[in-house]
Amino acid sequence: MNTVKEIESQSKTRMEKAVADFQHELSTLRTGRASVNILDGIRVDYYGTPTPLNQLANLHVPEPGMITVQPWDISQIGAIEKAIRNSDLGINPANDGKMIRLPIPPLNEERRKEIVKRLHGIAEEHRVAVRNIRRDGNEHVKKLFKDKKIAEDEERRATDEIQKLTDAHMAKIEAAARTKEKELLEFK
Repeated sequence: MNTVKEIESQSKTRMEKAVADFQHELSTLRTGRASVNILDGIRVDYYGTPTPLNQLANLHVPEPGMITVQPWDISQIGAIEKAIRNSDLGINPANDGKMIRLPIPPLNEERRKEIVKRLHGIAEEHRVAVRNIRRDGNEHVKKLFKDKKIAEDEERRATDEIQKLTDAHMAKIEAAARTKEKELLEFK
């Protein structure tokens, strides 16, 4: 990277990707409502290959407390049911031979607290990622200054700008985490 603008632009893009990844991971956390996103992390052993569940079946939410999984290949219904049962979602699948029904039980307080703890861990991983992006950007700026490609005041302005980007993206992560935590702890 040869210019401060390139460094700032790349840092901003990488931070936005970290926030987007955090929001995607939040959607996979289970709340009291049925959502097909909670099945995103499930991989099914499909003829020896771990395959995402959504590539093997139609996933539907016919009612707020139920998800249905309709496999395209009926012979895989047992493997799909086993993968769901072995996941850490705490859902007990019911198989009628053609379709798997996943009743989403209301979360008890203990389970909610476990999920909130996991939420905090995911948030911290993404905060660390944003800080690492800040560090990389600042190192590139320092290198430009050391190589005498930019002046000292431009270096200071660039590091301040990278810090502003960092603060803005940290705030987005915090806001999303607070919203999700409130949603999780809300009793229905």
